[in-house]
Amino acid sequence: MSEEKLSFQAEVSRLLDIVAHSLYSNKEIFLRELISNASDACDKLRYLAVTDGDLMKDDPDFRIDLEIDKDGKTLTISDNGVGMNRQELIDNLGTIARSGTDAFMAQMENNKDGSNLIGQFGVGFYSAYMVSDKISVTSRRAGEDQGWKWVSDGKGTFTVSEVDKDTRGTSIELHLKEEQKEFGEELRLRTIIKTYSDHIPIPIRFKKAASESEDGTIENVEEWETLNSASAIWTRSKSDVSDEQYKEFYHHVAHAYDDPWLREHFRVEGVLEYSGLLFIPGSKPFDLFHPDRKHGVKLYVRRVFITDDCQELVPAYMRFLKGVIDSEDLPLNISREMLQDNPMLRKIRGGIVKRVLGLLDKKAENEPEEYIKFWENFGPVLKEGLYEDLSQKDPILKLCRFRSVNNDGWISLADYIANMKEGQEHIYYISGEDEKALRRSPQVEGFKAKGVDVLILNDSVDEFWVTSINEFEGKSFKSVTRGGADLGKIDSSEAEDEKSEDKEDDKAELGALLGYMKLTLENEVKDIRSSERLTDSAVCLVADEGDMDIHLERILRSHNQVDQDSKRVLEINPKHDLVKRLSDLIKQDGAASDLEDIAWLLLDQARILEGQMPSDVTTFAQRMSRVMGKGLS
Repeated sequence: MSEEKLSFQAEVSRLLDIVAHSLYSNKEIFLRELISNASDACDKLRYLAVTDGDLMKDDPDFRIDLEIDKDGKTLTISDNGVGMNRQELIDNLGTIARSGTDAFMAQMENNKDGSNLIGQFGVGFYSAYMVSDKISVTSRRAGEDQGWKWVSDGKGTFTVSEVDKDTRGTSIELHLKEEQKEFGEELRLRTIIKTYSDHIPIPIRFKKAASESEDGTIENVEEWETLNSASAIWTRSKSDVSDEQYKEFYHHVAHAYDDPWLREHFRVEGVLEYSGLLFIPGSKPFDLFHPDRKHGVKLYVRRVFITDDCQELVPAYMRFLKGVIDSEDLPLNISREMLQDNPMLRKIRGGIVKRVLGLLDKKAENEPEEYIKFWENFGPVLKEGLYEDLSQKDPILKLCRFRSVNNDGWISLADYIANMKEGQEHIYYISGEDEKALRRSPQVEGFKAKGVDVLILNDSVDEFWVTSINEFEGKSFKSVTRGGADLGKIDSSEAEDEKSEDKEDDKAELGALLGYMKLTLENEVKDIRSSERLTDSAVCLVADEGDMDIHLERILRSHNQVDQDSKRVLEINPKHDLVKRLSDLIKQDGAASDLEDIAWLLLDQARILEGQMPSDVTTFAQRMSRVMGKGLS
C-alpha cells in the first residue's frame, strides 16, 4: 500500500495547535506520558498472552527503550508491547475518543500551565508536540506480520504507510525542536525517568553510546542500562516507598498532575488475599458525571494486568478512586464476562468499600476542615451510594455534609439532631437547584421564625436518596414543601405563644376568603388552606401528604417520566396584610370580579416562587394590568 494522507479529527487539530504553541513550564511531562502509554501496551499484551502464549513467545521479556541521536536531533521511545495495526494507529492517534473533550479543551485554552491537564483525557501522546516538530510512530501488532508507520508534523494531517518491522510493539521517534534539544541529553533523561517513572514495573532502558578503545576499535556496540527500579510499587513495603514515589505513581495511574488527597497502601491476607494501592484525587475530574466515564482502579492478578474498566471491582459511587488492586486468588485467564458475577470479586469489592468508608470517617472525625475539601469535590458522588447500596447507608449518611438555612458552613446529620428544638420530630429539608433561592423560599419562613433548621438539598442526586431512606438515628426526613408543617408541636418563644389567640381569630376571618378561592380555583389546585409555615409571604404551594415532592416531580418531568403536573395545595398566610384586606373585601358587595383576578394572581405568584411559569402568561398579564389599574384609580 502506498502512503495514505489523512486529516486529524477537528478536536485533535485544535488540541495540537494549543500544545504546539504552548508556554507550559513543565514540558518534561511528555516523557512521563509516552512511557506510561508504553507500560500500558506491555500490560495489555501480558493479559492477552494468558490465553494466547504465541503472542510473546519469541520475546517474553518486556522492556521500554530510550535512544538518542544527537546528530539527527531525535529521541526514540520503543516498547515490545501489544503494538498497533493501521486502523488502530488512525483511531488512537487521529481522534480523541474520550468523554468530556469540550470541557478539557476549554480548560487547556484558559490554563497558563496545562501540565496538570495533559493525560487526563487520553491525549498524553500529543504532549510530545511540546518538544518536537515532527513525530514518526512505527508499530506492529502482536500476532500480525505487517508493520505500519504514522508520521505527522501536527499541523492538521498525518500519513500512514506500510513498513517492514521485525519485532512487535511500537517505536516513537521525536524530531526535537531546536530550543528543546535538552531532551536529547542523557543526564536530562535520567533525571526525568527517576523523577516520574521509577515506579513503572517494566525495565526502562537507556542505550549507551558506543565507545572507542585506545587502538581505535569500537567497544560496547550495544549496551543498555536500566534507569528505574522496575518493580510494582504496590508489592513493596510501605517503608520502602517514599512520598514522592507514591505521588508519581498516582500521576501515572490517574493520568493526573495534582496531588492525591488521600492514599491507602494495604495487603489483605487470609481466606482471600489481595493487595492494593488506592488514591482519592485532590481535585474533581472534568468527566466525573459523564455516563461514559471509566472506573479508575486497575485490576491485576499476580502482577498481570487484567482490565482498567472493571465495574464490579469498585461501585459507581466510588468512581473517584484511582489505583490498583492485585489479587492472588483470581484465575489469570479470567474473562470480562466471568468478572461480572464472581464471588471473590464481590468480596474484594466489599472490602474496598468498607476500607474507604472507614478512612473517610476517620478523616472527618480527626480533620474536619480537610474532610470538607473531599466533600466539596466528591460529596454528590458518594451520596449516590445512599440508594445504590442500602447496606452502607448508615456509614454514608454519617459522612454526609449539608448546607442549611441557619448555617453558612457545612453540618452533619449528627450536628443537626444535636440542635433540634424541643418537640421537633423530623429532620426537615428543602430541595431544589439554587441554594440562594432555597434559603429565601416561603416554605422555610415559619421554620426560621421558630429557630428550626432546614437542610438544603441542591444536588441532583438528593431527591432520589432522600425518598428511599426513612430515617437517621430515629429521626425521619420530611420535606418542608410537603403536607402539614407540624410547627404547632415545636416549642415556641413566649412572644409567639401570646399570638396564638390572634392566630385563631385570623383563621376565622379567613374562612370566607378560603371558601371563595376554593370555588374559583377548584380545577387548578387540590386544596386551599391556612398556613403555619408562612410568616412574610402571602402564599406558597406545597405537595399534599402522600403526593410526590414538587422538585422531584419537576426532575422527572424534565426526563419525560411524568406525563402531567400534580395538583398542589395552595397555602394562605392569614397574618399577611394583603390577605387580611382580601378577607375584608370579600364582605363587600360587588367585590367578586376583583377577587377572582386576585385569586388567580395569588396562585400564579405561588407558581413563580416555585420556579414555574403562570399557566397562561397572556391572561396573567391582563389580570395584573386590571388589578394595578384599579389600585391606581
